[in-house]
Amino acid sequence: MVPERKRHLITSAIPYINGIKHLGNLVGSQLPADLYARYLRARGHEVMFICATDEHGTPAELAAAKAGKPVAEYCAEMHAVQTELARGFRLSFDHFGRSSSARNHALTQYFARTLGEQGLISEVAESQVFSVDDNRFLPDRYIEGTCPNCGYERARGDQCENCTKQLDPTDLINPRSAISGSTRLEVRETRHLYLRQRSLKPEIAAWIDSKTDWPVLTTSIARKWLNDGDGLQDRGITRDLAWGVPAQFEGAPWQGMEGKVFYVWFDAPIEYISATAEWADATGQDDAAWQRWWRVDKGAGDVTYTEFMGKDNVPFHTLSFPATIIGANRAGGAEWKLVDYIKSFNYLNYDGGQFSTSQGRGVFMDQALSILPADYWRWWLLSHAPESADSEFTWENFQQSVNKDLADVLGNFVSRITKFCRGKFGEAVPAGGEYGPQEIALIAAVAEGVAAYQGAMDAMSVRRAAQDLRALWVLGNEYLQSAAPWTVFKTDPTRAAAQTRLSLNLVRLYAVLSEPFIPDAAASMLAGMQTTNRDWPEDVPAALAALAPGHAFTTPEVLFRKITDEEREDWQKRFSGIRS
Repeated sequence: MVPERKRHLITSAIPYINGIKHLGNLVGSQLPADLYARYLRARGHEVMFICATDEHGTPAELAAAKAGKPVAEYCAEMHAVQTELARGFRLSFDHFGRSSSARNHALTQYFARTLGEQGLISEVAESQVFSVDDNRFLPDRYIEGTCPNCGYERARGDQCENCTKQLDPTDLINPRSAISGSTRLEVRETRHLYLRQRSLKPEIAAWIDSKTDWPVLTTSIARKWLNDGDGLQDRGITRDLAWGVPAQFEGAPWQGMEGKVFYVWFDAPIEYISATAEWADATGQDDAAWQRWWRVDKGAGDVTYTEFMGKDNVPFHTLSFPATIIGANRAGGAEWKLVDYIKSFNYLNYDGGQFSTSQGRGVFMDQALSILPADYWRWWLLSHAPESADSEFTWENFQQSVNKDLADVLGNFVSRITKFCRGKFGEAVPAGGEYGPQEIALIAAVAEGVAAYQGAMDAMSVRRAAQDLRALWVLGNEYLQSAAPWTVFKTDPTRAAAQTRLSLNLVRLYAVLSEPFIPDAAASMLAGMQTTNRDWPEDVPAALAALAPGHAFTTPEVLFRKITDEEREDWQKRFSGIRS
C-alpha cells in the first residue's frame, strides 16, 4: 500500500563556524537527519531539510582572531568550506543557511520584541567577569576553568562539555581568560536581558510530558534540567560582544543595550526558521512558501517537525527554544510551530579516547573524504550510531565493517550476478523459466525484510535499520549461493535464466533501499542496471519484476574495495594525535 503523502520538516543541529567538524559531530546530527530525509523523500513525502552554520558568539570571534581575519570574512570562508564538505558527504539539505543572515537578524529581533512586549524579557543587573589585562567583559566562552560539578578542567563559562551542566562564568573554579590566559579577573556589574523561562515552566513541562514517544535520552535530559536543583532558571540572552544580532534595535521595548548582541543560543535555533526563509529567497518564492512550514496559522498545522542533535544540545532545544516559541505564541496572531520529535544521540568517541582538534586526534570530515569516498564513512557511522549509549570508532572495526558488509555482502552480490549474466546470457535480463519454491520463498523473505526495514526507518532507529538493510543484502547472497545458477545453467538454462532475472531485479531493489545510507553506490547500481526507476517497493513482488526480460544492463565497476591491513595501520597512526 502506498503511504499517504505527508509533509515533514527536518532540522539538524547547526554546527559552529569555528573549524571543520569531526566524525562524531557528523553522526550526532547531520548524517542521521540526512538518512531520514532521504528515506521520507523515497517514500513520496514532501520534505524540507534545513541546516546552517552557527556564526555568532565567542567561538566565531576567537577562531577569526586566531586566523588573523575579520570575523565576517572568516565566517564567509568557513561557511563555504562546510558547505562543500556537506556536499562531499552527500548531505541533501534543501538549504544550508547562515545564522549571520539578514533574515536571522530580523527574525531574532522579531522574537525578542514579541517576548518583551509579553513581559517575558527583563533587564537584570548582574555580576560579570571582567579581564583587567584584556580590558573587557568576558562573556561565557571567553572564560575557561574547572567545572564545579564534575571537576573537568577545561569547562567553558556557559556549559561543561564533559558533564553537560549549564554554567555561568562565575561558577567556574580557577577561571582564566580564553583570550590571553590571564587570571587577573574581576567581577563587575553590567546589565543584560533575561528570558523569563521560569514563568513559562508550567507550559514547557506540560508540553514535554505530552511527548510520550520521545527517546528516553531526550526526555531524561529535559526533565533533569527542568526539575533538578533549583529547576528551570531565567536565562541571560545578551552578551557583551561586537559580532552578532544587535540587542538594541528600532522598536525594541527597552533602551540602553547598545554594544550588546543576542546570546548565540537565543538566535541560533531561530536560524532554523530563518534558513527556511533563506531557501524561499534563493528559489525566488514569497514568504508564504516558508511560512507554510513554520506558522500553524499559515498552513503548518499538518507538518511533522523532527530535530536531530547530540545530547549536549538537548537542553536548549527542549527548554530554551521552546520557551521562545511558546512565549511568542502568547501574543496571538502568528502561531509558530513547535517541534514534534527530537532524535538525540550520545557521543562517538575515538579509538580509546576523545576526538581532539588541538591534538590532531581523530578523523575530521575533510580528512575522511581525502582517504575514502563518502559511502564508506556513511555506512560505518550510521550502522554504529550512538543511540542508546556512547559508541567508539576503531580502525579495526571500521575495516571489518567495510570489508564484510559493503565489499563481501553487497558488492559481492552485485558483482557475481552481473558478471555471471554477462558471461552466459549477455548484458540483458534473460527471459524464460518459471520461479520455483526457492524463488517464491526468497520473494516472501524480502517482503518481510522490507517491512522490518521500513519499520525501523519510520521509528528513526538508525542502527536497527542498518541491520535490517544488511539482512536484506544477505538474503540475496544466500540465495545466490544456494541456487547456484552457474551450476543449474549446465543442465537447465531456462531455470538459470529465471534465477538470474530475479537476482538482477534484486540489484535494482537494493539500490533503492540502500540509497538513504549509501547514495553514491545506489546511483552506481541504478546506472549499471540502466534504469531511472527509483520507485519504493510498496509491492515487493512487483518491484522484483521491474526489470523486464530484454532490459539491457552493464556490469558496474567494483562497488566497494577492501581496506588492507597496511592502510588501516597507516591511518591509525596518522590520526592518533601522536607526534613522532
